Amino acid sequence: MAPKQKQMKPTPAAATPTIAIEDLFTSLDRHIQRSEFNQAIKVADQVLSVAPSDEDALRCKVVALIKNDKIDQALTTIQESAKKFPVDFSFLKAYCLYRQNKLEEALESLKGLEGSTETMLLESQILYRLGKVDACVDVYQKLLKSKIQSLEINVIAGLVSAGQANEVEGVMDSLRVKATSSFELAYNTACSLIERGKYKDAEQLLLSARRIGQETLMDENFADDEIENELAPIAVQLAYVQQMLGNTQDALVSYTDIIKRNLADESSLAVAINNLIALKGPKDVSDGLRKLDRLIEKGDGTQSYKLTHGLDLKLSTMQREALYTNRMLLLLHSNKLDQARELVTALPGMFPLSVMPVLLQAAVHVRENKAGKAEEILGQFAEKFPEKSKVILLARAQIAAAAGHPQVAAESLAKIADIQHMPATVATIVSLKERAGDIDGAEAVFDSSIRWWSNAMTEDNKLDIIMQEAAAFKLRHGRKEEAARLYEELVKSHGSVGALVGLVQTVAHVDIEKAETYEKQLKPLPGLKAVDVDGLEKTSGAKPVESGPTAGIAEAYDAKTKEKTKKKRKRKPKYPKGFDPANPGPPPDPERWLPKRERSSYRPKRKDKRAAQIRGSQGAVAKETATNVNSKSTQTSSSKGSSQNANAEQSKPSSKSSRRKSRN
Repeated sequence: MAPKQKQMKPTPAAATPTIAIEDLFTSLDRHIQRSEFNQAIKVADQVLSVAPSDEDALRCKVVALIKNDKIDQALTTIQESAKKFPVDFSFLKAYCLYRQNKLEEALESLKGLEGSTETMLLESQILYRLGKVDACVDVYQKLLKSKIQSLEINVIAGLVSAGQANEVEGVMDSLRVKATSSFELAYNTACSLIERGKYKDAEQLLLSARRIGQETLMDENFADDEIENELAPIAVQLAYVQQMLGNTQDALVSYTDIIKRNLADESSLAVAINNLIALKGPKDVSDGLRKLDRLIEKGDGTQSYKLTHGLDLKLSTMQREALYTNRMLLLLHSNKLDQARELVTALPGMFPLSVMPVLLQAAVHVRENKAGKAEEILGQFAEKFPEKSKVILLARAQIAAAAGHPQVAAESLAKIADIQHMPATVATIVSLKERAGDIDGAEAVFDSSIRWWSNAMTEDNKLDIIMQEAAAFKLRHGRKEEAARLYEELVKSHGSVGALVGLVQTVAHVDIEKAETYEKQLKPLPGLKAVDVDGLEKTSGAKPVESGPTAGIAEAYDAKTKEKTKKKRKRKPKYPKGFDPANPGPPPDPERWLPKRERSSYRPKRKDKRAAQIRGSQGAVAKETATNVNSKSTQTSSSKGSSQNANAEQSKPSSKSSRRKSRN
C-alpha cells in the first residue's frame, strides 16, 4: 500500500514589505531624469496609493503623462484631482487644452494666474494659434526684458505673422542679434524679407540658413533623413521664392521633389502640395484634388471637415484656409457642384473672421447662374461687416457688371470710400451709369468728385483730369453751359491747351464772340497761312488724292519731312503641305462644292418596272422576259453611248430649273 500523504498545515501569509515614500520619490526622480515616463507614472501611482493627496506626486504624474503624449489621461487626472483636493492645476490644464487645440478654453484657464514667464510664454503660443498675432507680439514685448534663451526666434515669427515685418530689423538691432546666429532665426528673418517683397535677399538668407542648419545638425549627430526633415521648411520656402521670382519651372521641380521623397514633416509637405496646386492652376485638376483629399477628410460631430496628420494644430489659420480654398476652387473647375456646396456651407463656421467663405459662396452661386443670389449675399455681408467690405464690394461690382446689372455694380463701387473718387473708379462708375441710362446719376458722380478733389490736400491732385472728363461728358450729353464753365475754370487755373480747345468748341455753340476771343489765345499752326478758310468751308469736304502735292499748302511741308511711299513687299504665296507648284497635277473639279444632284455627271437611279412578274419555283426565269430584258438593256447602252456628250451640257441647267419648279 502506498504511504499516506501528510496534510500540510496552512501558514500565515507573510507581510508585504512597505517601501518608504522617500524611496519612492527617489525612484520617481530617477525615472523622470532618464525620460522613463511609463515607469514614472507607475511609481507616482504607488505614492498616491499611500498618500492620495500628495500634490508633488500628482504633479509628477500629470507631467509624466504629458511628456508621454497621453494628454487625455493627464486632463482626466487633473479634473478628478480638482474634485477631491484643493490643488491648483490651472497652468497644466491650460497646456493640456492647448495640446488638444481647445484654445479658447486654454486661454480662459490661464486667467487669474500670475504673469510668470511660463504663463506668458504659453499665453503667447495660444494667441499665435488663435491668429491674434497683435496680442501675441505684445506679450513677447513684455518677455523681452526676461533673459529667455532663443526668445528672439519666436519674437521675429510673431512680428512676421502680425504683418509687422518692417519692425524686424529694428527689433534685432535692439536685441543685438544677427540673422545668421542660428538657422531658425535666419529662416524667420528671411520670411520677413519675403513679406516685404525682397525676394532676392530672402533667397540668399535662406541658402545661408540651410547651410548653417546642415552644419549644426551634423554636429549634433543627426541622420541624413532627420536633417532633411528638419530643414524641409527652408526647402519649401526656397521653392516659393523661386515661384515669386518667376522661375516657375525650378519651383515646380522643387515642389514635386519634396512631395515625391516624402521626407518633409507633415506641415511642410502640406504647404508644398498647396503651392504646387496654386502654381499649376486649373491644369490637372483631378491630380490636385487627389493630393488635397489626402490632407482633408470628413470630420465627426460638430466639425464637418478636418485636416489629417494633426495639421489643424501645426498649420496657421491662413495656411489652413488656403488649403480649403484651393480644394473649393478645384471642385468648381471640375464642375463638382454638390461637393462644392457641401464644403462651402462648412467654411463660415471654420473661419468666422475671414471674408473668403462668403466670396466662395458667391462663386458657387455664379457657377449655378444665380448672380442675383450672389449679389444679395455679398451685399448683406458688406452691411454687417463694413470694416471688411472693400473686397466684398469689389467682387459684388464685378459679378453685377458681368451679369448685366450696371446699376448694382455702380452702387457697390460708390460705397468704397477709399477709391470712389479715384479717376479709374469714377470712369467705371460713370460708364456703368451710362449703360443703365442714368445720365443724371453719372453727372452727379463727376460733380461729387470735383468737390472732393477741390478740398483734397494732396500732392498728386487729380482735379484737372476729373474736370476735363466731366466737361467732355457734359458736352457729349448736350449740357453745353456747364461744360463751358468747367473748361473755363480749367483754362484759368491750369492753362491747359486741351481745355482751351474744348472751351472754344463748347462756347462756339452759345457765344461766338467769346469763342473768337478764346480762339485768339491758341497758337497758330505752321503752314496754315496759305489756306483759304472761307473757300475750304464752301467745299463738300476733303477728297483723296492719289499722287502729287496738294495745291495751296505745298509750302507747309518741308522736303525733309516728306514720307517716302513704301514699296509693297511681294510675298511668296503659301501652298498647302506637300504641294509642288511645278507639278500641280490636274485642276480640281469646279463642281466639287455642288450637291451631287446638281452635278453634270449625275445620273439618277431608276427601277425597271417593265419586267414581267415571274411566277413558279424559286430561281425560275421566263425565257421571254429574259430575252426582252437583255435586248432592251443592249439598246439602252448603245443609245447612252451615242447621246452622252449632248446630254452632258444640258444636265446642269435642267436640274436647276427642276429645283426651282419644285420650290414654287
